[in-house]
Amino acid sequence: MRENGLTRRSVLSGAAALLGGAAAGSTIPMATAEPGTAAAVPPGPVVRPGDPRYPDLMTGNNQRFVARPEYVKLITSTADAENAVRDAVRAGKRVSVRGGGHCFSDFVCNPEIEVILDVSAMTDVYYDERMRAFCVQSGARLTNVYEALYKGWHVTIPGGVCWSVGIAGHVAGGGYGLLSRAQGLTVDHLYAVEVVTVDARGGVRTVVATREADDPNRDLWWGHTGAGGGNFGVITRYWFRSPDARGTDPADQLVSPPSTVLVSAVEFDWDELDQASFTRLVRNFGTWHERNADPGSATTAVSSLFNVSHRAHGSMGMFTQVDATAPNARRMLDDYLAAITEGVAARPRPAKAPIGELGRLPIDLGEPRELPWLQAARLVGTNNPTITDPTSRGVHKSAYLRKAFTDEQCAALYRGMTGEDFTNPDTMLVLLSFGGRVNAPERGATAHAQRDSAFKMCLQTFWNSAEDDDFHIAWARETYRGMFAATGGVPVPGEHADGCYINYPDNDVAAPEFNRSGVPWQALYYRENYSRLQQVKKRWDPADHFRHALSIEPAR
Repeated sequence: MRENGLTRRSVLSGAAALLGGAAAGSTIPMATAEPGTAAAVPPGPVVRPGDPRYPDLMTGNNQRFVARPEYVKLITSTADAENAVRDAVRAGKRVSVRGGGHCFSDFVCNPEIEVILDVSAMTDVYYDERMRAFCVQSGARLTNVYEALYKGWHVTIPGGVCWSVGIAGHVAGGGYGLLSRAQGLTVDHLYAVEVVTVDARGGVRTVVATREADDPNRDLWWGHTGAGGGNFGVITRYWFRSPDARGTDPADQLVSPPSTVLVSAVEFDWDELDQASFTRLVRNFGTWHERNADPGSATTAVSSLFNVSHRAHGSMGMFTQVDATAPNARRMLDDYLAAITEGVAARPRPAKAPIGELGRLPIDLGEPRELPWLQAARLVGTNNPTITDPTSRGVHKSAYLRKAFTDEQCAALYRGMTGEDFTNPDTMLVLLSFGGRVNAPERGATAHAQRDSAFKMCLQTFWNSAEDDDFHIAWARETYRGMFAATGGVPVPGEHADGCYINYPDNDVAAPEFNRSGVPWQALYYRENYSRLQQVKKRWDPADHFRHALSIEPAR
């Protein structure tokens, strides 16, 4: 494999010298060359207004949010990142940090930003012998990470589906995917993080923080296990090693994915669904996950994406994956599909239409098929035409659920998905499998606090014209508010819900007109971990250089 002119052999040969003479957890001397190179990586360009590249760098995946910075600094190395931060701090510029550009809110791109620091050119993936962990630079995209880890060492991290999501923000917010019920969150395998930080006097330095109990900078590692991106500094590298890893063989340092998986893709015709069948179908999904949320469940090999699409789409689709090497894999899949369809008049048929944000699958998976794991990951990961549309505008609202939706919640959802005054087919409630090994760690083990949920949801709709913004945003607000009317319009942690996912950020939860619960937005995203995160912020970014609409506030 060759990336940025580096062969795997050259990367590996340089890995042992990665940290020079610095110990893990210490400040990195910036004379140290980037791994795999004989000399320092040349700095990236500075792109200003008037440069033909500038228009492409003013915004990210969601075209609702646009910045007009004085410049965009394209970063190529840790040293480049440190110099870029130092220049911005000395000039007193408001900065934001971009990796994959998939932020659902205005954290990166908004009119207040004067400098965007873009790490998307930092894409190397390699094994670091000194750290006994796999190093991933912060600009790498998920599918590139999966391919490099799997082809090189037959290992992986349990991360997200969409190929183009950047690793930096995904991991910082917790990270999860189709392997998470069996293997936990991405951050459950995070060993270390490298961050460019700014102290109270404006001094800039690069720090490596590990999960080792005696690491004096361990709190910085902890802050990157669920706080979300853009809070503490510029992430330049992650290192991954599973907590139970032993020995020195690279192949033993991370979990391995199944060699093959059983995959199924079915859809339910809206013409066959009345409100009673709709309610039963949606509740069945929640009930199954509620009953199988325990870390010791025998069903952790099963994971599913159920796109409850708007009636205008014509159907609702569900993609399910099961570890084909698990005992009784086919029976588990059959039992799962039977549980989801129990008592539902509409019968599942092979998925022919796009499944929500996933494009139309190129193969018929009405009859489950066994595929190599990486092939299956590509099948769903590279097939997201809605969310990767470069002209797309969107609104997104999330929740973690402990129990199946109530009848009242299903009624609110049904109204939203069938109203005659709203007929956008690119509208869906995505229901995502959670629980299993995700729920094994204690709530405070990582900054990601949702450790006893059963499934999660993302209500979203996509469109392409700015003149339609208010219409679509109003629909999402009304539907979401109706689903959580019993708790002030938001998923307050309690018997049924467990707050929101910071990687699906929604500025509305911080606004009293939309969050009428009396529960602060910080408790929705971080629960009781927020005060600890404030201490991390106070230590590592006390002047609040890295901030956005929902960022951690330094402790006072």
